[in-house]
Amino acid sequence: MNAPAVPSDAYLVRGGIPLSGVLRPSGSKNAALPILAATLLTDDEIVLTNLPDIRDVRAMKRILKSLGVTIQEDGASCRISASNIDPDSLDSEACREIRASILLAGPLTARTGRVKLPPPGGDVIGKRRLDTHFIALEQLGARVELVDRNLSFSAPSGLEGRYIFLDEPSVTATENALMAAAVARGETMIYNAACEPNVQDLARMLCGMGADIAGIGTNLLTIQGSGGLLSGCSHRITPDHIEIGSFIGLAACCGGEVSIPNVPAEIIRPIMNGFGKLGVDHSVDEDGNLLISGRKKLQVRPDRGGSIPTVYDGPWPAFSPDLTSTAVVVATQAAGTSLIFEKMFESRLFFVDKLAAMGANIIQCDPHRVVISGPARLRGTEVSSPDIRAGMALLTAALCAEGKSIIRNVHQIERGYENLVQRLSALGARIESGNS
Repeated sequence: MNAPAVPSDAYLVRGGIPLSGVLRPSGSKNAALPILAATLLTDDEIVLTNLPDIRDVRAMKRILKSLGVTIQEDGASCRISASNIDPDSLDSEACREIRASILLAGPLTARTGRVKLPPPGGDVIGKRRLDTHFIALEQLGARVELVDRNLSFSAPSGLEGRYIFLDEPSVTATENALMAAAVARGETMIYNAACEPNVQDLARMLCGMGADIAGIGTNLLTIQGSGGLLSGCSHRITPDHIEIGSFIGLAACCGGEVSIPNVPAEIIRPIMNGFGKLGVDHSVDEDGNLLISGRKKLQVRPDRGGSIPTVYDGPWPAFSPDLTSTAVVVATQAAGTSLIFEKMFESRLFFVDKLAAMGANIIQCDPHRVVISGPARLRGTEVSSPDIRAGMALLTAALCAEGKSIIRNVHQIERGYENLVQRLSALGARIESGNS
């Protein structure tokens, strides 16, 4: 029997082909996950649309179903009813698959007074502390313990609104505190809150459920707790700004011209603040579509005096840490020298040895910084995806490289990007999946 042309859990990519066409962004992965958790805050029906069909979202749905939540799916829409839930029936294995399972701590503690969660899974990109979650929920009156290697949250007397100062602007800790505070008794103020687009989308959905939240989009959120469950609503998930940023980087590297519709205007400047230093230009057509041309040669834009520019990440509205992996690949295709400084996760840049094997001129200074000199003529090779964002960056590199590449461990990429092979193939990319 002949071996399959493409290994299981792998992509075969034939690179060097200009890509042109329309790439429609999916619903935000990082908004969908907390919004699914927030459906536990009401007995009424919630209707969600524009849900991305990706592995992490499917895992969160399995977790909700294990609690007794009913979910009726129709494509990118679903009707969710959490009228009868049992925190003791939680699917622990599904929780271990995704980091977002920690988002159940706030709503389940608020609603049922208790929950035990296994340590969450997710990408291995460095230390990802949970202390900020614990501190926030404890300040609302919850008790947090480690019991039999599980995280135990309890609040038999309910939660009380408080002033909370987050010791770091953690996105998921902000979301956990926001969901818990929405149904706590009294006023809660969350200072040093994260204000990423997905946090804003969760807040808007909670307001649609009847929550009273002020300061959306800032680092100070004020919540007037309802003291009880919220109401049902219909909500459309916001477009994924990380996916949009990934597509911008891909389009800039791969020639041709790519149009990205439905891009919220407020996310363009933070994304281009990073990519612009690497010579990426954009325009917006009369219909509001974002246009990225890969026909123009990329040129690093030095700082004043000719100094090497630094692309660095930070909390929103700074350049997202989830886009630094793609920025490294873009830098390999730009004429000049640049420094990529990933401040938040000490293992995020450990994939750059794979780019070096493809012909990139990269020096890794330390776990957080790499210096890239470009442009480099990349060559196809065999690599493995270590996490969602590095996997997308390696796919971008393979698409602009000469020859064939095999990318293994692509289930990591598919945790965050919906129908990627089909969507890129529509642009002219030559990709075959071993998962089809």
